[in-house]
Amino acid sequence: MSFETLFDRYADLAVKVGVNVQPMQTLVVSAPLSTAPFVRKVAKKAYEAGAKHVHIEWTDDELTRMKYDLAPDEAFLEYPQWKVQGLEEMAENGAAFLYISSANPDLLKGVNLDRISTANKTAGQALHKFRSYTMSDKVSWCVLAVPSPAWAAMVFPHLPQEEQEPALWDAIFRATRADMDDPVQAWHDHHATLNSKVDQLNAKQYRYLHYEAPGTNLTIELPKNHIWIGGGSVNKDGTSFMANMPTEEVFTAPLKEGVNGTVRSTKPLSYHGNLIENFTLTFEKGRIVSATAEKGEDSLKQLIETDEGSHYLGEVALVPHLSPISQSNIIFYNTLFDENASNHLAIGNAYSVNIEGGADMSNEELASRGINISLTHVDFMIGSAEMNIDGETIDGKREPLFRNGNWA
Repeated sequence: MSFETLFDRYADLAVKVGVNVQPMQTLVVSAPLSTAPFVRKVAKKAYEAGAKHVHIEWTDDELTRMKYDLAPDEAFLEYPQWKVQGLEEMAENGAAFLYISSANPDLLKGVNLDRISTANKTAGQALHKFRSYTMSDKVSWCVLAVPSPAWAAMVFPHLPQEEQEPALWDAIFRATRADMDDPVQAWHDHHATLNSKVDQLNAKQYRYLHYEAPGTNLTIELPKNHIWIGGGSVNKDGTSFMANMPTEEVFTAPLKEGVNGTVRSTKPLSYHGNLIENFTLTFEKGRIVSATAEKGEDSLKQLIETDEGSHYLGEVALVPHLSPISQSNIIFYNTLFDENASNHLAIGNAYSVNIEGGADMSNEELASRGINISLTHVDFMIGSAEMNIDGETIDGKREPLFRNGNWA
């Protein structure tokens, strides 16, 4: 199958399955300049699907790095209100949002970490209301990836330079099912498979999950009436969408103060242009009380200090070690892919849809139910072929959930 065919199919998936554009709907695309050919293809597909407007928010790695290196400190204390108002208005009017990931995982290596932390907090505070639309699935949204030279070089350093980007494209096409005979139907079938696990877990309503693996001995309490989600979601208008492409996970929210023990990462975490590797977190009553890393420890601690909520977890996700992405044996240095090769957790904000009635609750109501609130949400990978997980029922019975990294 030619690259052009796969490229076209991938854009088709983004529009028809990812954000599932509806007639007369606005599509907002956030993308790096380097992905312009793909963005143009997506825009064409969206208009053909009946979109009213396709609005593009461009970014550029070189300009992003330039600002961190040269702008005054005061620049990172401001976020453009016109952009905030525009995003909120488009969300309120039912727009769909497509985010294209392509950044160099080492983009901000060597940048003053205080600048990065300040910029993240400023953006988080300014965009808090807008992000609530996606965190509660009130609007359709999707994250997918397109290769860049720097990212491809990190994933495939052993290949000649001219072969690196094609190799990453090939890995992305396979991971997102774009290479199958009928990619759209393949995604519908995959969604059904994930939903079968969701139904089983929601019926069980486990009170605790117990994790054991090398460097990990962790217990996570789940809130009453928690909801597991996997595969696609449905927005407030009843339109289905796929928030992540690829996705292999089923996930829910932990009880904020119900996490105890130690967990060790199993894959690198690229966090705002810095790599964090081989790190360990220790929890007491939900709060991170110790954090160490072999590489990027300062970045890890900056992440944890974002706000009060970033000292707690907001997501617990189950992914079998035999997932297609894991079996590729590729470390993508991109959370969108690496989290779908491994059981993972997330530091920070929880999805309100992970508790019964949560999508319509205020932050105060969510907090009273033990749902964590934060300006940030960062997934990190903890799964391996050596991980066992037990689910503990309300009456205290422990049942095998994962053995040797896979569903028991």
